[in-house]
Amino acid sequence: MSINEDAYDVVVVGSGGGLVGAYVAASRGLRTLVVEKTDRVGGTVAYSGAGLWFPGSAPLRRAGLGDDVEEVRAYLRSVVDDPSREALQDAYLAAGPRLIDELEQNSWFQTFVHGPVPDYYASAPGSSPTGHTVFPPPLEVAELAERRALVRGSLPTERFRFDEGPMLSGGRSLIGRALSAFLETGNGELRLNTALESLVVEDGRVVGVEVLSDGERVRIRAGRGVLLAAGGFERDRELREKHQAPLTGEWSEGAPANTGDALRAGIAVGADTDLLDEAWFVPGLVHPDGLPVFHTGTRGGIWVNGAGERFVNETRPYDQAAHEIVRLHHTTGVSHIPAHWIFDQRQMDRDGIGFPPATPGAEQWLESGALKKADSLEELARLIDVPFDALKRTVEEFNGYAKSGVDARFHRGETPWDQMFHHIVPFPADPRQNFPAKPSPEWPNPLLLPIDEPPYYVATIVPSDIGTKGGLRIDTHARVLRPDGRPIEGLYATGNTAAAMSGRVYPGAGTPIGSSLAFGYLAVLDMAGSAD
Repeated sequence: MSINEDAYDVVVVGSGGGLVGAYVAASRGLRTLVVEKTDRVGGTVAYSGAGLWFPGSAPLRRAGLGDDVEEVRAYLRSVVDDPSREALQDAYLAAGPRLIDELEQNSWFQTFVHGPVPDYYASAPGSSPTGHTVFPPPLEVAELAERRALVRGSLPTERFRFDEGPMLSGGRSLIGRALSAFLETGNGELRLNTALESLVVEDGRVVGVEVLSDGERVRIRAGRGVLLAAGGFERDRELREKHQAPLTGEWSEGAPANTGDALRAGIAVGADTDLLDEAWFVPGLVHPDGLPVFHTGTRGGIWVNGAGERFVNETRPYDQAAHEIVRLHHTTGVSHIPAHWIFDQRQMDRDGIGFPPATPGAEQWLESGALKKADSLEELARLIDVPFDALKRTVEEFNGYAKSGVDARFHRGETPWDQMFHHIVPFPADPRQNFPAKPSPEWPNPLLLPIDEPPYYVATIVPSDIGTKGGLRIDTHARVLRPDGRPIEGLYATGNTAAAMSGRVYPGAGTPIGSSLAFGYLAVLDMAGSAD
């Protein structure tokens, strides 16, 4: 084995949200190394809109929202409903605004902006209809110069060869900015194609990592600590089957290399774990290539289960909707995996199908079988093998709701989330834009159009995810804990490598990436000896 004699102060494993923590460390004069398993940086963050759920942060104050962190604390307490996570929630709420203040002092990060995305639990005390999510500004590709080649593409780019044009937005912008800020500190180094093999422990303390770098096994020392920020285990079939069967990871939209390496390394040195049966679930619309794409919600049509019955508000916040698919599949004795999205020609004409614009047209959807078409509901029922009588009753009930404008069963269209995010025009390139649906004299609720204009269509909805959310248990300094609650000295974790501070719920847009950045920040403050 080759031994690297050039030790560092901090080693960060993973280059998604961990890049921001790496910048924070390097900006404090700590020699910091980021090791990345693949040939590009960004991980699942690069696929995201880069929303950060940071109540009380400067962008919200600049927007004049008067963000009350105590109200948000009450909201978190209510929706998470887990006293064991309250200290983590408090640490998160304190860290987010401080981190934004620090990042905005660097010219690469510039100024974050508020994006009005409602909190996901509208009826909970403290819930906000404008939300607490902030976004990085877009970044010109030309500003990155040769570094652009290091940034992972968006999911539409990797899946469908979608041309992002001259600007990077969302997660690509955040990653490009963090990479540049990190490298320009003069204290930061990046090693690609370098996979974590194990942690190095001496006298009970983690003092470094062993990695496989371009085929060579290397030991790298870390004087202040190791931060595990390598995503979850969403792409590891063995772990998914063990903890989340029948889900296997094939429907995940996490980065392809997220196979739980950091989780296994932490467990091997005595770390405790939590929430391994959980993920940041999202409904996935199966595309002509046979794989799903994150489907934020359904503006028209209905979802039915194997019994031909509707079972959820299809515009419910995505994590809740997908959780309901999984829960009902396990508890009712009726198949909900897959679910069937049924709509008619009126809906097809209004909204089309698929995202992004570069995805195939309806003909290719039909040719692939991802979309099925029938001249009658009876024929459609046969195509998806559900009882026609039940499907007919379900559609007639829904059409009655369309006429009245009120979904008496599942209340579709009644929350700020429903009203803002589910509009009548194709999904905007910028998720902060809002094109609200407009009522018509005939159909008072534009999110409840009747299903009565043949031909009829059916597409497939499966429980996808944007990463697992269970992992190593951490404390308020992001130190990894043993089963007895004692920290493993020198070892820290954040993002989806750590068990989520929000438990089994998804409070608002930007909680996953916000958590990654906040706890990475707290980890570095502890390593630097500047934690409060």
